[in-house]
Amino acid sequence: MDLTNPLVYGAPCFIIFILLELTYSKTHEEHHDLYDWKDLFASGFMGVGSAILAALLKVVSAIFIFTLVYELFNPEVAGVRMNILGYASFGYAWYIWVLCQLADDFTYYWFHRANHEIRILWAAHIVHHSSDNFNLGTAVRNGWFTLLYKPLFYMWLPAIGFPPEMVVFCLGIEALWQFQLHTVLLPKLGIFEKFMNTHTMHQVHHAQNVEYLDKNHGGFLNIFDRMFGTWLPLDDGIDVKYGVIHAPNSNNPIVILTHEFKDIWNDLKKSPKLSHKLMYIFGPPGWSHDGSTMTVKQQQRMFKEQKSMNPEMAYSRPN
Repeated sequence: MDLTNPLVYGAPCFIIFILLELTYSKTHEEHHDLYDWKDLFASGFMGVGSAILAALLKVVSAIFIFTLVYELFNPEVAGVRMNILGYASFGYAWYIWVLCQLADDFTYYWFHRANHEIRILWAAHIVHHSSDNFNLGTAVRNGWFTLLYKPLFYMWLPAIGFPPEMVVFCLGIEALWQFQLHTVLLPKLGIFEKFMNTHTMHQVHHAQNVEYLDKNHGGFLNIFDRMFGTWLPLDDGIDVKYGVIHAPNSNNPIVILTHEFKDIWNDLKKSPKLSHKLMYIFGPPGWSHDGSTMTVKQQQRMFKEQKSMNPEMAYSRPN
């Protein structure tokens, strides 16, 4: 089946919607600070770079990897693709598309969560969170290094029988949904908030407030966040602060892309023990062998303990 990646048509729409939101913000006083020009240009530069690299690496590598895996696990027998587990590989019926998109959403949840909980992956993903603005411009502020390993998380889909082009198409649909989540201009979506990943939930995800850290990793749906304990709705009583705890404090794209890798390198030199070095690379962000910095879970535990003892006291971030 010959399919076109929906991002081919989505990319021009991204630019149009960013310009519309930018124009709206500059003509409405209550949203005049929604965009910062230098921050927008930095996001745009990384978005263009990501799009170019995606065309050269992501799509090509994904198609190559997915096709290779598909043919390996679904050899053709008497003209029919048969999975090695003994059933016919999936076709293109409408319900197969639904199942593939659901499987894609499940995979996206764990891919996204891994990017927050494994430091070397966080070093690549932090780029997307490094802006202290939350707008459609931030949506295209994508790290370039994630393109190298993202297809590896999705290899199981063609392995069980989903056609490679279907997987790539569903990945594109997921990316389109993720783009439009990055806005504060839309209201809550009523009943859809019960099962969909919405704009307000993604505001939580981009917040650096300690109680909001590492929440709402979902793609289309929030059901996997609810199932695995990472869902949290937006609290209108909390003043949201966007961005990351250790921001690059720069609009230089090279600094934004590499600052966390530099921090990892500096941390590796703190201890001669191999186990510590491995934790600095593959452990959760914030882990330290001497307790000088804390992980998200440690910070949230401290936050809850402090709030239970003295709810009125302002939380002092340890890192």
